[in-house]
Amino acid sequence: MEEHVVTQPEIVSVQDIDDQVMVHFAKTQEDTNLMSRESLLVGTTVELADNLVDNFDVIDVLTLLSDRCVQTIDVSSAGVLLGLPGGELQFAASSSEPTRVLELFQIQANEGPSVDCYADGIAIINHELRDPDERWPRFSPRAIALGFHSAHCLPLKLRGRTIGALNLFRSNSGLLSQEDVVVAQGLANVATIAILQHQSTLAARVLNDQLSIALQSRIIIEQAKGMVSQSLHCDMDIAFGRLRAHARNHNLRLTEVAMAVVSRTLAIESLIPAKVKSHRDAFATLPSRQLLRHPASRKLQHHQLSTLVVPAQVPEVSQGTQRIAEKADDRIA
Repeated sequence: MEEHVVTQPEIVSVQDIDDQVMVHFAKTQEDTNLMSRESLLVGTTVELADNLVDNFDVIDVLTLLSDRCVQTIDVSSAGVLLGLPGGELQFAASSSEPTRVLELFQIQANEGPSVDCYADGIAIINHELRDPDERWPRFSPRAIALGFHSAHCLPLKLRGRTIGALNLFRSNSGLLSQEDVVVAQGLANVATIAILQHQSTLAARVLNDQLSIALQSRIIIEQAKGMVSQSLHCDMDIAFGRLRAHARNHNLRLTEVAMAVVSRTLAIESLIPAKVKSHRDAFATLPSRQLLRHPASRKLQHHQLSTLVVPAQVPEVSQGTQRIAEKADDRIA
């Protein structure tokens, strides 16, 4: 007669189960993030390649590059400087207002990662910012004051020709992984190809003119940002977002929208989303006494001021822009 051995069931603690669930959840979350990143990279490549058309906007392409770097790799902010025909650097795009300020400081001080990267055509990776910093004694303290702790810079380069530099900044400590460096350089290469391929059939002189015009259009965009920010009482990042959203929603170039704002042929109020306008109009129909007693009256008054009050003075515009505004006023009259 065979003996039957009764084995005791394995005792599994609640803690063990929780640990297994957490490990499974972490792996699932990692796979999901990887798929999201891969999908975003594919979409970005398509968007950049889609700009290889007759009438594309260099500034919009480089703004897309800056935004996607922040979304796909472990950096806090990104910015792009382009080289002028004479070799000087000019600000082109950034993912945030602090980065724009820092990029402009590099140009003014002629010091920083973009200056070195553009001059040498060599990437700068994992440079820890210190104060004092022997390499960049003026740039590093300014970057630290803006909340950045490490800097990385990749050349916009194709076949030995460098046309600009992509700056990447981290606000947290730690190194940028080699995988992130490869992804960032890949995006930079696609953007570089998009710019140069578009001009491959044109003479070198025309290419230089195109890049100069693109950089000059940045001045118009900055003027428009200042006007929108002052009129709507919002910061510069939100103002720039309103301009980009209007351009995309109406199938216009970003530079065209900026020029229309500066020349006053496009009302700044038209940049406000329809949903916000509907809420404002709904409150506007209330009698004044009921409006003052409404719980949201203070918020409403602030919003009305931010959307209706037009400042008496706006940022100074160029003579060419002023002539456009005068012609527009004559047509209206």
